[in-house]
Amino acid sequence: MKLHELKAVPGAYKAPKRKGRGTATGQGKTAGRGMNGQNSRSGGGKGPGFEGGQMPLYRRLPKRGFTNIWRKEYAVLNVGDLNRFDAGTEITPELLAEKGLVKNKRAGVKILGEGVLEKIFTVRAHKFSKAAIEKIKSAGGKAEVV
Repeated sequence: MKLHELKAVPGAYKAPKRKGRGTATGQGKTAGRGMNGQNSRSGGGKGPGFEGGQMPLYRRLPKRGFTNIWRKEYAVLNVGDLNRFDAGTEITPELLAEKGLVKNKRAGVKILGEGVLEKIFTVRAHKFSKAAIEKIKSAGGKAEVV
């Protein structure tokens, strides 16, 4: 069996209604839309959220807060996660992505201070927390902002 020989199971497909193709089809003239009124016209009908004239839910609920559209989200990684690398390694965002520690770099990589650092590294990232810088330097390494 080859791909071009595959066929759908009988009954898998139902022919669509052919509207507006004459009265013999049973869907001619008004094409199943009835006579007059809002829903018989093109673009007719009520939009989503319409509640029959009652004040819609999305207008009844109070609006709160603010969303900053310029907010930067960083991919975060803890200092303790860096112990899997060999001592003396230069750790970059590209290396972290390659090893699967950071899946989506987003606006950059931020190193946080959770965990214990047991080896000496040169860590290059877009941002560091104060605790992370302190732990990297106390272990004898360097924290460089890219």
